[in-house]
Amino acid sequence: MTSIEARAREITARYRGKEGVLVHILEDLQEEFGYLPEEALAVVAAERGLSLAEIYGVASFYARFYFTPRGKNIIRVCTGTACHVRGASRVLAKLEEGLGLKCGETSPDLKYTLETVSCVGCCALAPVVVVNERTQQVLDPGKVLSVLKRE
Repeated sequence: MTSIEARAREITARYRGKEGVLVHILEDLQEEFGYLPEEALAVVAAERGLSLAEIYGVASFYARFYFTPRGKNIIRVCTGTACHVRGASRVLAKLEEGLGLKCGETSPDLKYTLETVSCVGCCALAPVVVVNERTQQVLDPGKVLSVLKRE
């Protein structure tokens, strides 16, 4: 048994005898591992008497669950209307170039994950980048990497 499987058994055991807790189990697994490893999901399926397809069906329904490891620093470029008009695509291009990543990728060292989001609700500051839940105004796309140094 791997350490992932052992830890997944411990997490799943906390919910033994309780109904309607699959999402809670998935949240706990993701908190533990930073994503939902297939080994852990297989344990949940076996322990809860569900198929792996059912587990994936629930987990993939929610945007907050991830099936691959994510970076320590999550960088989200807002692509909402105001940010788009004010240069979000240039900001994204500079981040992709500077980090050596394409949107949706995680660096091999698991330091960064680069994503886009539809809107973060900070239109007056557009364009913005959210780094680890902290919103940063990007006035100069050429200096966007300096945003990461402030984190």
